[in-house]
Amino acid sequence: MMLARGARGAAVAAMAVTFALAAAPALAQRTLTIATIVPPSALDPHFHNTSNNNQALRQIFDSLVQFDNEGKLHPGLALSWRPLDELTWEIKLRPGVRFHDGTPFEADDVAFTIARAPNVPNSPAAFTPYVRNIAAVEVVDPTTLHIRTKAPNPMMDWDLVFVLMLSRKVHGPEPTTAEFNSGRLAIGTGPYRHVSFTPNERHEIARNPDYWGEAQPWDRVVTRYVSNPGARVATLLSGEVDLIDGVPYQDVPRLSADPNIAVFGSDSITSVYMFPDSVRDQAPHVSDRAGQPLAQNPLRDRRVREALSLAINRQAIVERLYQGQGRAADQFPSPPALHRLPDLPPLAHDPARGRKLLAEAGYPNGFRMTIHGPNGFFSGDDNLLQAVAQGFTRIGVETQVETLPPAPLFTRATNREFALFMSYLSSDTAINYMRQVVMTRDAARGTGPFNRQRYSNPAVDDPAAEALRTMDEPRRAELTRQAGRALLEDMGVIPLLYLRYNWAARKDRVRYSPSHRGYTSAMWATPAQ
Repeated sequence: MMLARGARGAAVAAMAVTFALAAAPALAQRTLTIATIVPPSALDPHFHNTSNNNQALRQIFDSLVQFDNEGKLHPGLALSWRPLDELTWEIKLRPGVRFHDGTPFEADDVAFTIARAPNVPNSPAAFTPYVRNIAAVEVVDPTTLHIRTKAPNPMMDWDLVFVLMLSRKVHGPEPTTAEFNSGRLAIGTGPYRHVSFTPNERHEIARNPDYWGEAQPWDRVVTRYVSNPGARVATLLSGEVDLIDGVPYQDVPRLSADPNIAVFGSDSITSVYMFPDSVRDQAPHVSDRAGQPLAQNPLRDRRVREALSLAINRQAIVERLYQGQGRAADQFPSPPALHRLPDLPPLAHDPARGRKLLAEAGYPNGFRMTIHGPNGFFSGDDNLLQAVAQGFTRIGVETQVETLPPAPLFTRATNREFALFMSYLSSDTAINYMRQVVMTRDAARGTGPFNRQRYSNPAVDDPAAEALRTMDEPRRAELTRQAGRALLEDMGVIPLLYLRYNWAARKDRVRYSPSHRGYTSAMWATPAQ
């Protein structure tokens, strides 16, 4: 008997509940409780390409290619991958994999997923860049695929890391984000099964006993979303939770000295930056010192953008605000990123030079501006924005700060409501910084999904686009660095710092393998005993 779509979803949900109840005695044996900063905005693995979503959903869904905490690639649902020629990649699939409801993972599921990933309605940050170049997925045999591309794609293996696989049978033909959020379609092949989700409060998952990979040690994982840093630390010290992320930098020494607590840290691939509106003739939240509209958006002038960069004392921010837990930026891509510009000093702090540039640009008395950023997106984010504002004010740009929770902040940023806002990106490759943030926004080509200020610079676009289709690595490195130099010269984004991530755990309960990507995941937590 065939079930209608709603009935099918209800049946799947009932199966999940049955599983949870049947496993109840085991769940009490080994439970991991986590307090993390930011909740996922959806349980749809293709709705929002952001770290908080990806870290949660990679526990439930798998990709063809996986990465470890050092950025090395490993087989996932694909056992192997290789280019046959410049336009064809061969993928060998892992046999015998099943989704949580027992449905086999099949070659057709890859084609279904790749077709769906860039077409999720209302996505605030689509997965288009990872699949934009795929022309066809051809099934050669049950475990062999040929992925044909429109142009050479040297990053195909990395692209496949970020596309989590769905089932044509379970999730087809047109799954909605609401169906994932309800839990009905939160069904993957991953090491954990979805149990329940209360938005902005908690997410519960249970170990998948039929997982194709290494068996997970936790029978049950409860993730609580606690944006307040003091509250997160308090829940750990009281024993309410076993593991927290986003350890406040000022608390790292104290927690490290606590005999009951273990601190785990990692330098990251995360680059924090300010994104100026350098495109529109008038920008919101910018005026003269008397509060009157300006005839021209000052951020359009490269000299003004450079002046703002010179106003920021990055080294002092790292040393005083972040207690040395980070690194002053020298360019946009983070230090581990492949093909970044080599051997650059940290970006200069020179307020006198900044004031001179403002005068040269026609603003000898400065101007007034409100800048925006997240509150509760990463540790110290609101204080970092205040420090940036203080630097701007010292060179004559009277600056106010408005912080918002991540979801409304990025919605408003996408709607172009800000003159200058703060964000971050994590990537193992410099070209991905260009592709995601500063290449001209083009949905068809999959470039600029995070280019919320509509920055467009041919000196960046042209070499970056060529790098994305160049299979020869030395040539690709040269082109990527050419784009990076052009971006830095234009100050299209204003880099701030590279984060260091810290986790803390109850020493007698958990050991954590810190992620350079900043992910908080049960898969990288192991019992202390």
